[in-house]
Amino acid sequence: MAKAKPNMNVVFVGHVDAGKSTIVGRMLFDTGAVSEQEMTKLRQEAEKHGKIGFEFAYVMDKIKEERERGVTIDLAYRKILTQKFQITIIDAPGHKDFVKNMITGASQADCAFLVIAAPAGVQPQTTEHLWLLRTMGVKNVAIIINKMDSVEYKEDKFNIVKEEVGKLLQGVGIKLENTPFIACAGLKGDNVAKKSTNMPWYKGPTVLEQFDQFPEPKLPTDLPMRMPVQDVYEITGIGTVPVGKIETGTMKVGQKVIILPGRTGTGIQGEIKTIEMHHETLPEAQAGDNVGINIRGVGKKDIARGDVISEAARPITVAEEFIATITVINHPTVLAKGYTPVFHVHTAQVPCQFVELIEQIDPRSGEVIKKNPDFLKNGDSAKVRIKPQGNLCLETQKDNPYMSRFAVRDAGSTVAAGICNEIVKKKN
Repeated sequence: MAKAKPNMNVVFVGHVDAGKSTIVGRMLFDTGAVSEQEMTKLRQEAEKHGKIGFEFAYVMDKIKEERERGVTIDLAYRKILTQKFQITIIDAPGHKDFVKNMITGASQADCAFLVIAAPAGVQPQTTEHLWLLRTMGVKNVAIIINKMDSVEYKEDKFNIVKEEVGKLLQGVGIKLENTPFIACAGLKGDNVAKKSTNMPWYKGPTVLEQFDQFPEPKLPTDLPMRMPVQDVYEITGIGTVPVGKIETGTMKVGQKVIILPGRTGTGIQGEIKTIEMHHETLPEAQAGDNVGINIRGVGKKDIARGDVISEAARPITVAEEFIATITVINHPTVLAKGYTPVFHVHTAQVPCQFVELIEQIDPRSGEVIKKNPDFLKNGDSAKVRIKPQGNLCLETQKDNPYMSRFAVRDAGSTVAAGICNEIVKKKN
């Protein structure tokens, strides 16, 4: 059956306790996607955990630990139909301990809502989340200033937070004039799915209306098929089901594929048997679709998160050494040759070593400032040579920009972000 509306993946990110899951839960309830009966059950469970007011968050936070702690740990997905789009909502964790899951969410998104609580304003993770959205290629971001009920719906408080965020946006290269700001109170439902009467001064869209104001994603269906694996399930009667977002190309039933690096490091061959999206079986899916698939000849031991499913005739590269342009965001000292942090590339996490600092460059002009610098500090951009310490699937910006971006993390924070320019040595 043909899809009536184009699909768009939208991630909700923000500091822990900013109210992301509550906004999403409230919207699903107010649009009828969650019934009154289901909400009553969730309200009772929230009370049981001593989390009164968390019932809307429970719509998305389904893991027992999430409900008991009141924080989002893993990614959650829900479908919602708007006037223009079939939306897949990705609710990403805000807690610093689970940023790696947030990176996965951002890597799957076309657009994003960054949620900031009005009473708290900008928080440590806010800057990190903006950098990560930028790194993962999310160009369209809307800012939700939430919990306006906690500041008596005052316009001046909204403007103070808006000004704070504006400075951050400029710092990461996002244009303020192109960024919508939404005044919202998720728990009360103000400007979520319905216009608020408590903020007559606010003339902008609701969160629900903003979905349709995002531009329709340009689908890179002309590139080779690539699907980074986000998770792998074992489903009775079907078998092994990897799930993830198709980044580029088109996937069809009967298509010959290769899973790289796979358990062998050299790839596992298979054939697409079934494709499913939002519980609907499809003959084919394309870039931008979040799908679950079954692959003939592939078992659970063959495939894992971080693998990439490619068309067999045009496989993705397993890089042994590559050159990249990076920007240092937040390193406690300096970054030097020999440094080996963890690289987050699509859904993979692989330690990689900086084997050469080739040249420091001016981030605005691209001109070379210094050849072979001894070290890099916060704010520096440079061309560097990198050697993965494990199997890593990667492509260059020129060949496939959707598979070229990465974030560099160490000791619980994002230290740098970058893009692959050249693959020097290949494993396959």
